Amino acid sequence: MLSAFVNAFRTPDLRRKLLFVLFIIALFRLGSTIPAPGVDYVKVHQLIGEGGAQQSLLGLVNLFSGGALLKLTVFALGIMPYITASIILQLLTVVIPRLETLKKEGQAGTAKITQYTRYLTLGLAILQSTGIVALARSGELLGGSGNGSLLIDDKLSTMVLVVITMTAGTATIMWLGELITERGIGNGMSILIFTSVISAFPSALWNIKNSQGWSVFAIVILLGLAIIAAVIFMEQAQRRIPVQYARRMVGRKMFGGTSTYIPLKINQAGVIPVIFASSLLYLPALASQFHPNASWSTWVQLNLVKGDHPIYMLIYFLLNVFFTYFYVAITFNPEEVSDNMKKYGGFVPGIRAGRPTQDYLSYVLSRITFPGSLYLGIVALVPLIALVLVNANQNFPFGGTSLLIMVGVGLDTIKQIESQLQQRHYEGFLR
Repeated sequence: MLSAFVNAFRTPDLRRKLLFVLFIIALFRLGSTIPAPGVDYVKVHQLIGEGGAQQSLLGLVNLFSGGALLKLTVFALGIMPYITASIILQLLTVVIPRLETLKKEGQAGTAKITQYTRYLTLGLAILQSTGIVALARSGELLGGSGNGSLLIDDKLSTMVLVVITMTAGTATIMWLGELITERGIGNGMSILIFTSVISAFPSALWNIKNSQGWSVFAIVILLGLAIIAAVIFMEQAQRRIPVQYARRMVGRKMFGGTSTYIPLKINQAGVIPVIFASSLLYLPALASQFHPNASWSTWVQLNLVKGDHPIYMLIYFLLNVFFTYFYVAITFNPEEVSDNMKKYGGFVPGIRAGRPTQDYLSYVLSRITFPGSLYLGIVALVPLIALVLVNANQNFPFGGTSLLIMVGVGLDTIKQIESQLQQRHYEGFLR
């Protein structure tokens, strides 16, 4: 693996791409540390140092921003508005015929959907930044209403300035991600998400060492390595359905007669169900902030805010299972796959083309989705269980969304570099 790294940097064009990616990552992290104008940075830094950030309900958004959200920096929103916009467009593609038609038009249709995603990202950035500025102004952003405003003053112009700055920061992040995709090694947005997630690891691990000591720190490291190995195994696991294409004559040429397979991953839904489940569980806690004296609000504060509560864990697990089935159902269409196979003369050995193939694919997919949903639910519960057993804070790094993103993006990036190394007859990372 080390020799593959050396060979990657010995190749001039690949070395330029890797150095360009590192340069963009450095700019991205720099923007995540520069405070937005109009923010009382001294007060924000003081409250974060006192642990106020750990009590915030915005943990998921803060994760995707690399900790920049609770610091109210230029890149405070991070990549979260783009992720949300992409998920919304992907779901609407199934519902709106116009978007479904664009998806089938190939590169031109994909470019149009990407343009819609950018517009929606900016709209969501304006909404999210407005909400964050309102929380910062009331002192609720870092927990507790006695902290006072986190802005230098309560003028409307100051609030508008912060909103414009954060929205512009989101647009800049989109541009940086597209630069990595075009001039780097691909997967620009994924690499920026990976950078945001991995940036929280050193501080989270060091906090565990300072609060629990070296023995617990060593246990967390060993446990983390074991979890990473298990996640890599599950992310690579797939069920390969064999497909045979019949021979057919087109003009004077013979086509078909080849064998291939349809790879159905155990984790077909990726990290999306975890994001859905976290976002949905965030809504009751958010609503309780507006009605703190109601009886249901008290129940929510006691059971659905702290991650170490059994009711919270159970609902979180069940939501992950549900959203796994939901997302797989709308993203993988057995009828469409069956029709495409039939159109080009493909069939599954022992299964008739058409409706029997569709039923077979649905049968296999439902059986694979079940262990995949359990796997996602268990991985999502890892940091919550660690919160109880290790008595760590809620930024426990090895588990949940952060671990799935880190492993998934890491594997995809390694495969991208490996494919370019193989084009130059070098030995790749994955053997």
